[in-house]
Amino acid sequence: MKNEDLIPAEEICMHYEVERQFVSSLYESGIIEIITIQETEYIHCDHLANLERMMRLHQDLDISLEGLEAINHLLEKIGELQKENMGLKNRLNLYE
Repeated sequence: MKNEDLIPAEEICMHYEVERQFVSSLYESGIIEIITIQETEYIHCDHLANLERMMRLHQDLDISLEGLEAINHLLEKIGELQKENMGLKNRLNLYE
């Protein structure tokens, strides 16, 4: 993991105008990953899209943290099933 791929959590909170507690709650729920280096918390740029998605769901649809956890879990399962489906399709193509 490269340090240039890390964005300070405080900078993200200011940019998106979101409370720091919300980001901490997402971290505690396992939705995003926060990395601490020299007492400064960072979010990897790979987690930024998921953070933005959860912010929109929370702000626009007023979904609670528990709801965000459930949605995140279902989205992860969908991704796993899509990968498995693609693998099965590729194996099937070998026999055609």
